[in-house]
Amino acid sequence: MQLAACFFLGCGIFLASGYNSFSKSMETIGKKQYQVQHGSCSYTFLLPETDNCRSSTPYVSNAVQRDAPLDYDDSVQRLQLLENIMENNTQWLMKVLNQTTRLELQLLEHSLSTNKLERQISDQTNEITKLQEKNSFLEKRVLEMEDKHTLQLKSIKDEKDQLQVLVSRQNSIIEELEKQLVTATVNNSVLQKQQHDLMETVHNLLTMISTPNSKNNFIAKEEQISFKDCAEAFKSGLTTNGIYTLTVSNTAQEKKAYCDMETGGGGWTVIQRREDGSVDFHRTWKEYKMGFGDPAGEYWLGNEFVSQLTNQKRYVLKIHLKDWEGNEAYSLYDHFSLASEELKYRIYLKGLTGTAGKISSISQPGNDFSTKDADNDKCICKCSQMLTGGWWFDACGPSNLNGMYYPLRQNNNKFNGIKWYYWKGSGYSLKATTMMIRPADF
Repeated sequence: MQLAACFFLGCGIFLASGYNSFSKSMETIGKKQYQVQHGSCSYTFLLPETDNCRSSTPYVSNAVQRDAPLDYDDSVQRLQLLENIMENNTQWLMKVLNQTTRLELQLLEHSLSTNKLERQISDQTNEITKLQEKNSFLEKRVLEMEDKHTLQLKSIKDEKDQLQVLVSRQNSIIEELEKQLVTATVNNSVLQKQQHDLMETVHNLLTMISTPNSKNNFIAKEEQISFKDCAEAFKSGLTTNGIYTLTVSNTAQEKKAYCDMETGGGGWTVIQRREDGSVDFHRTWKEYKMGFGDPAGEYWLGNEFVSQLTNQKRYVLKIHLKDWEGNEAYSLYDHFSLASEELKYRIYLKGLTGTAGKISSISQPGNDFSTKDADNDKCICKCSQMLTGGWWFDACGPSNLNGMYYPLRQNNNKFNGIKWYYWKGSGYSLKATTMMIRPADF
């Protein structure tokens, strides 16, 4: 006969192998319960009683001995067999319990892991919610800033439009003032020409009725001999102030020039003179190139002649100035020359001394020459048209000895007059000026 053990769990019922034969023997063998507590589960075992086993039907080993009575030794052997079976079942049960424990631990760990994962998911969900709220706030701020910037751009655009309108109006006013200035200049030129013609007529009449001039006022008659400059004439023995004929070397070009044979040892070739406003100096590029006026009075010798002369050897430049209060001053440059017409008769000056200011009133480094029809200055306002006359303008600059001639009591606060800034300031128009040159080795 095969024996079996049955155990009951708080969670369910487990049957060992040989369940059917064990069930049949339970009907004839007495029952005894054993309960084992393990964790949250309890296990109950049903085992056969020893006495019942003794009184039970004896075990028959073979068909011949089936009805023979069982002796005590057989019962002991059967009990020993049952105990072995019980021990095996108990070991099997312990293995099941250990495995169940491991499963419970795994389940617990899985539960803890699940709870941790749920908490992480919850935390991440909260973070996402916070980020969404922050993103919504930032989007709102961006929209507010866009609206603000849009308003600012509109305001700036409105200001720009207003400034453009203002600039346009100012340009119109400037154009109108320039037209008025040109008209006034033309009218003034006409008046100056009329004044010059009148004075020339008076001069001719006085010449006819007067006696010969003294030596100091002598105007030399035109000499038949031609010289390169007044210094050469002086060295030849002609030491009287007057008008001389000059010829540039290797050319047939002749110029009438006034020679100052007394100032500072003589030999000065006068290239510019202003003294009474009888000559209009608001001239064209060509006129300044070739020269204009009367060497006996106001005149401009000519840029082309001076350029060729000063590029042959080193010359010095002396500028003599007079104001309306009887004061005189001068500026002396140790090195002076004019570039060619291709370089726009640019002026070069070095080595300033004199009493008409410690700083040169002709802007340094040298500037190109400008006239009313040839704007070569460094200003968009066309200095020659605004200030009148031809000159080496910078951004209109601190000097203009060819500006408008203003008589006494009309010579102050005149931005377009005959000015030398570092002696009398920018608004004072001078009474007389003379520009003269001679060789540096004279």
